[in-house]
Amino acid sequence: MQKAKRLPVIEKILTETFISSQDELLRKLKAKGISCTQATLSRDLRQLGVSRVPDGSGGYRYSLVEKNTSPAERETKLHIISVISEIVEAKGLLLVKTIPGNANATAFYIDNAGRNEIAGTVAGDDTILVIPRDGISRKQLHTCLEIILPGLHERLKKS
Repeated sequence: MQKAKRLPVIEKILTETFISSQDELLRKLKAKGISCTQATLSRDLRQLGVSRVPDGSGGYRYSLVEKNTSPAERETKLHIISVISEIVEAKGLLLVKTIPGNANATAFYIDNAGRNEIAGTVAGDDTILVIPRDGISRKQLHTCLEIILPGLHERLKKS
């Protein structure tokens, strides 16, 4: 499987499940129809910036580490999540609705997240068009947004 398709799946597994070994992660990937070697998985984990952290019970688990995230950056992320009111799918693209006046800042944040899945965004006053790269599915695009803005989809379900 291509790396561009495998990386978001690895990220999703690591955000949803405590994984304590590469063997366990390989089994989870295989259950999702993805097979790769341990060496490939090691390279993927390194590229994603995954590290092993204490799990609180004497063992370790793999964790996606937000590199160099300051309190101000975390606050910005929470603000961006709070201004998004809806996500609409349209022919492989996503329309992200925000409260008026917030689309440009939100699009800037998405564009600068450095995600390979997103080719770019186009923003108006309260609407953003998120344009995926070729070969990226809607599901991968949603997963990518969830990685950029953890908790976004859960918040939208509640509203």
